[in-house]
Amino acid sequence: MKSSIIGFPRVGELRELKFATEKYFRQEITATELEVIGKELRNKHWQLLIDQGVDFIPSGDFSFFDTTLDTAVLLNIVPKKYQALQLSPLETYFALARGYQGESGDVKALAMKKWFNTNYHYMVPEIDDETELKLVGDKLFKECIEAKEAGVNTRPTILGPFTLLKLATYHGTKRAEDFYEAAITAYTQIVDQLKELGCQWVQIDEPALVLDLSQDEVQQFKQLYQKLLAQKGNLNVLVQTYFGDVRDIYKELVELPFDGIGLDFIEGRKTLSLLEEHGFPKDKILFAGVVNGKNIWKNNYQETLTLLEKLQSVGEIVLNTSCSLLHVPFTLANESLLEKKVVNHFAFAVEKLAELKDLKEIVADKEANRDLLDTNITLFAQDRFSKNGQVAQRVESLTEKDFIRLPTLGERASIQKDKLKLPILPTTTIGSFPQTKDVKQNRAKFKKDEITEAEYTAFNQEKIAECVAFQEEIGLDVLVHGEFERNDMVEYFGESLDGYLFTEKAWVQSYGTRCVKPPIIWGDISRFKPITVAYSKYAQTLTDKPMKGMLTGPVTILNWSFPREDISLRESTLQLALAIQEEVLDLEANGIKIIQIDEAALREKLPLRQTDWHTEYLDWAIPAFRLVHSKVQATTQIHTHMCYSEFADIIQDIDNMDADVISFEASRSNLEILDVLKAIDFQTQVGPGVYDIHSPRVPSVEELEVTIHNILNKLPIEKVWINPDCGLKTRGVSETEASLKNLVLAAKKVRGGV
Repeated sequence: MKSSIIGFPRVGELRELKFATEKYFRQEITATELEVIGKELRNKHWQLLIDQGVDFIPSGDFSFFDTTLDTAVLLNIVPKKYQALQLSPLETYFALARGYQGESGDVKALAMKKWFNTNYHYMVPEIDDETELKLVGDKLFKECIEAKEAGVNTRPTILGPFTLLKLATYHGTKRAEDFYEAAITAYTQIVDQLKELGCQWVQIDEPALVLDLSQDEVQQFKQLYQKLLAQKGNLNVLVQTYFGDVRDIYKELVELPFDGIGLDFIEGRKTLSLLEEHGFPKDKILFAGVVNGKNIWKNNYQETLTLLEKLQSVGEIVLNTSCSLLHVPFTLANESLLEKKVVNHFAFAVEKLAELKDLKEIVADKEANRDLLDTNITLFAQDRFSKNGQVAQRVESLTEKDFIRLPTLGERASIQKDKLKLPILPTTTIGSFPQTKDVKQNRAKFKKDEITEAEYTAFNQEKIAECVAFQEEIGLDVLVHGEFERNDMVEYFGESLDGYLFTEKAWVQSYGTRCVKPPIIWGDISRFKPITVAYSKYAQTLTDKPMKGMLTGPVTILNWSFPREDISLRESTLQLALAIQEEVLDLEANGIKIIQIDEAALREKLPLRQTDWHTEYLDWAIPAFRLVHSKVQATTQIHTHMCYSEFADIIQDIDNMDADVISFEASRSNLEILDVLKAIDFQTQVGPGVYDIHSPRVPSVEELEVTIHNILNKLPIEKVWINPDCGLKTRGVSETEASLKNLVLAAKKVRGGV
């Protein structure tokens, strides 16, 4: 039995790619130097896979920003406004990803959305009626040649045409099906070039097959691949799915002349039953996703072997990851602070390669490798989670009234208007301000015991005072303290919660050069000390304007952590909600009149199939948020924030969160959410992001005025707030200050004209 992986983390063991790319952005290294670093990383990763005995090694999964964007550029899906900049290919690529503002022009970045049910973000391809989809790039082929020159035979990997066109946005009259013929021609050319290079396999990723598919879409996929596969010749084609099962298209999928089919046995709830009910063709290879590519817990070998026994009727099986290992940290080798008894339960990307190797050896000769199996069985016989009976009892004793806030939203709005006395179109930010080098150094020195807590706090208070003074100077209405004490919006909270573990270098790519370090839920969760109160209270003493308390909500903390496997996500989230509720009430008691509880990741674990949305997620996720703020006074204004997801189809559920104000990421999606808010008569006050903070470009006052007027064309002015689309942590100081000054000026101009 052979082994395979779908993809590998590209940022590097110590985020080498992130730092190199950011140096390129700062013009500290050239494009050539960046390419050299990319090549070094690819070769290092290929050799690592060889050393771990992986039989099918992917190429093409490496990217300087995003593989969906790579595929779009490869196929000439580059809107004319970017082509008109007349930049180099690499500069054009990054203009698509980050926007561009310079001598050649001024363009915004492409929209960015969540990649299915993960915390990874992809760049949304933008197609109009003039788009000429055709093969123009060579990245896929160059990396294949590069691997061959290094003595590695890889399986080139590319996002498939069905998923690519399904995920794209369309400006004009044409839709996905109008580009199928062009896609067939382009992908046929890709297949031909790979054959010329002597490749044995190509992996075509079609994760959209795990979504709800209409019969029309099933037929479109079938017709698309019947034509495409007719030209494959002796090149073996693997169609790879992940993040769920393919129940809507399984029968058609196995009838197509693919040589291999990759199915997910971890998140694919019906994958096994589909095979048992309908069988699997003997002339195809099953790439069985049995090692979880999304969590960090070790594989239970006995359970995996039991699953493989049920698949005995299948012909050839390749052991595979359930999805790309992009979604887990690189390796445990750099974690020196975690206890061995804890580390033994984890497997990051490199360790998952070892699991594939172990499983392959056990399957080949169970008795000869009995020690591998016995060690794993012993590990899973241990109690690995920390329990707290009091926490469990608090969750168990919750009643319906604990999830209801009184008085009602409309009554609260009137009370808060009298209390806060804010102008129309109140201006604010989402929370964080730039984390400059000195801020990071101060935190690092404190963690290394190089400065005292008093010195650490004094520095942060100085930064807070500067931040508050700047906000007052430019005229923002609701201020924030800047969050200079925070390393991460989840990890920072977890450090004050029992039940959490933290890593040192377990970084995971979120998008582009942005990496996060998700904490690990190790036990029952409770708050053992106030988390944000001291800094928020101090910041409020510096101003007469309202100071927002800034919290991360329970659903986002859960979704951006590696969760337990022994209890439900619902129970873990309610534990978190009770802990954050305590923080909310402490902030209120200390004079904080506005409290923002961010739920940026609300949609992240929303089931991919709509029939499961409420029963498996929303019916407890929305109440969990309500639990957090249900006990506050009517005068306390509750905000929340959401970003980079498609919210239109769950907008009624979001309204049911019963927050007083909700801010959305909306700038990259061209304020598309406004039509939905208007259509359902959205009751909550709303702050659609008026500019994109994930791009370094500074919006002009005139541009922001137009944006605000566009918002007011759809929403009543008394319900609109003016804010950026997300936190400013990752931005530079000069661009942040310029953008916020323009934001306030634009809001004042619009107010003056009302």
